[in-house]
Amino acid sequence: MLVVHHLENSRSQRVLWLLEELGVPYQIQRYARDARTMLAPPGLRAIHPLGKAPIVTDGARTLAESGAILEYLVETYGAGRLIPPPATDERLRYRYWMHYAEGSAMPPLLLKLVFGRISRPPMPALLRPLARSIDRGVSARFIDPQIKLHLDFMEGELARSEWFAGPEFTAADIQMSFPLEAAQKRGGLDATRPRLMRWLAAIHARPAYRRAIDQGGPYSLLG
Repeated sequence: MLVVHHLENSRSQRVLWLLEELGVPYQIQRYARDARTMLAPPGLRAIHPLGKAPIVTDGARTLAESGAILEYLVETYGAGRLIPPPATDERLRYRYWMHYAEGSAMPPLLLKLVFGRISRPPMPALLRPLARSIDRGVSARFIDPQIKLHLDFMEGELARSEWFAGPEFTAADIQMSFPLEAAQKRGGLDATRPRLMRWLAAIHARPAYRRAIDQGGPYSLLG
C-alpha cells in the first residue's frame, strides 16, 4: 500500500489531497516539526537522504519532490483523470504549472518567511533592530516586488480559464495550492486579486480537499 510520510503543515498535504481526489487507498506516517527550528525531524532521513517531506513509498519505490510525486500518482493511478489529454494546449499549460509552483512561485515566498524570522530569537536582542532593518530593506527592494509580480501574473492567467491548466480541474491546481495558500498567509494575497481568491475558495470547497485536511490534521497555512 502507498505510504505518505506526512510532515505537519507542509507540502505533503497536497499529496493527501490528490490521493483523496483519486480515491486511492493509502496510509499516513506522521512526523512533527522540531518545536524550536520548525524543521523536519531526523527520522525522515531514514526514508530519504534529504529528510524532507513529502516522501511517498509505494512498495519498493521511494519518491520525493511534490511535483514528481503528483505526476507519478496521476500517471500510475489516475486512469486519465486530473490531467489534460496529450498533445493539447491544456497539457502544455498543465506541465508548466506543475513546474512553476515550486520553481518560480515559491522562492520569493520562502525568502519572505526566512527574512521575516531573522529578527526573532535566537537572534541576540541587541542585534534585532539591525536584523529588522535588513528584513525591511530586502523585502521592500526585492522580495515584495517579486511576490507582486508573480501574483499579478497568476491573476492574469486565471482570466483565461477557471482552472490553471484550462476549463477542468487538474493535478496542476493541487500543485499550485501550496504557493497560493502561502501567499494568502504571508505574501499579501487578498481581495484585490479576485480571481485568485475565487480559485482558493473553490479548492477549499472541494470535498476531497476537506477529507485530506481531516486526514492530515491541522494546517496552519489556512489560518
